[in-house]
Amino acid sequence: MRGIKNIIFDLGGVIINLDNQRTTDAFVALGLKNIREYFGHGHAASFFKDYEVGKITDRQFIDAIRETAGLNASDQAVIDSWNALLLDFPVERIQLLKQLAQSYRLFLFSNTNALHLAALQAIYTRTFGSGSLEDYFERTYYSHLLGMRKPDRASYEYILRENGLNGQETLFVDDAIINVEGAEQAGLKGLYLRPGISLLDFQW
Repeated sequence: MRGIKNIIFDLGGVIINLDNQRTTDAFVALGLKNIREYFGHGHAASFFKDYEVGKITDRQFIDAIRETAGLNASDQAVIDSWNALLLDFPVERIQLLKQLAQSYRLFLFSNTNALHLAALQAIYTRTFGSGSLEDYFERTYYSHLLGMRKPDRASYEYILRENGLNGQETLFVDDAIINVEGAEQAGLKGLYLRPGISLLDFQW
């Protein structure tokens, strides 16, 4: 990749496989029939964003889901439903990261939350036995720890500044076009992984 020295990867849908329908189905099974009304663009959206930037705790988030949706479910049932969308880390993608780390500075930037991060780490350990996803990156940035989220321009600028990166030498990879556009507005190069396309489909 001509002129590229650094790559910032998204996590969900890029490195780990996701299936959002599994979480939808799990909440429906708990009794939440109109899930899109609650978890789409409705009144619940604010606490999802608050959770993604670390403004509320796991406890507050779980209670907000249960109370907003009127669910009579245990904490664990809510957590399991919330995490149901997390699938697997394809070995080939992890091998690709190892290869790319020999030629580029690699970073990770994910809009996520504490419950998902704990589940992701458990999936990685079950798959590979030791180590962690962080081993493949110079720095990892999770929105709930960073206090900022994609596609906010300030989040990309913070990562560039903290690591002394030139945006024009930095490729940002994401499966959400809005996040890629946000990165480009902050001066980075963008790579959008369209549905059906994976990291392995590109000539790195």
